[in-house]
Amino acid sequence: MILYEYPFNERIRTYLRLEHLFRRLGELIPRTHPLDHHYALATIFEVMDVAARADLKSDVMKDLEKQKMVLNGYRGNPAIAEGVLDGVIGQLDACFHALNHMPGKSGQPLTENEWLMSIRSRAGIPGGTCEFDLPGYYAWQHRSSSDRQADLERWANHFGALAEAIQVLLKLLRDSGTPQKVLATGGQLQQTLPQGRTFQLLRLRIDPALGLVPEISGNRLIVSVRLMRQDSERMHASSDNAAFEVTLCS
Repeated sequence: MILYEYPFNERIRTYLRLEHLFRRLGELIPRTHPLDHHYALATIFEVMDVAARADLKSDVMKDLEKQKMVLNGYRGNPAIAEGVLDGVIGQLDACFHALNHMPGKSGQPLTENEWLMSIRSRAGIPGGTCEFDLPGYYAWQHRSSSDRQADLERWANHFGALAEAIQVLLKLLRDSGTPQKVLATGGQLQQTLPQGRTFQLLRLRIDPALGLVPEISGNRLIVSVRLMRQDSERMHASSDNAAFEVTLCS
């Protein structure tokens, strides 16, 4: 099954983008080829761009506090294992304190590294990191893989607290939903969202054997899914009936 996720607000959209970048970073740093480490460094620069949003840190801390309050409300519920509950609340507390003790924005110390910033300024230019433009960076790529990995891990660690907090928040959000089977008739599905709840994320699982790609749009009132089929040159609307799984997370 292929999983597609659609965020209903800008905050969750930012969290998903950062999660995507942190996963890519986790894949690239353990590799040994200089080209992999070039793209790992480019990913760190992308994380810096996303994390530069002024209110990101405060948004994450507010969400951690909100989740802690929600979970504390389950205390005394016989259906809830107190030990598991304490463990999750402990995770939220640890993430909150790690972010709270982090001065400024995530990754801010990296902006004071002139060598890194010289690479960052050239990375957006096609071919801008050639050896004749950045001989120091070219020399770094010829160091041992263990040296490069140590540098990358040191730089990536500036985002460790943010990465862990977002991982915890997105796991709790995803776990809040209940999957349901739906049927798109004629390649279209429109569903009115239940009132009284604010949904933040839609998760859609579809069988790749169907050869269909969902185009999702929505707001706090309604969600729409249009199924598309891809040929060698373009996407076109499908008129087939198709079943898939939808999870609404709040």
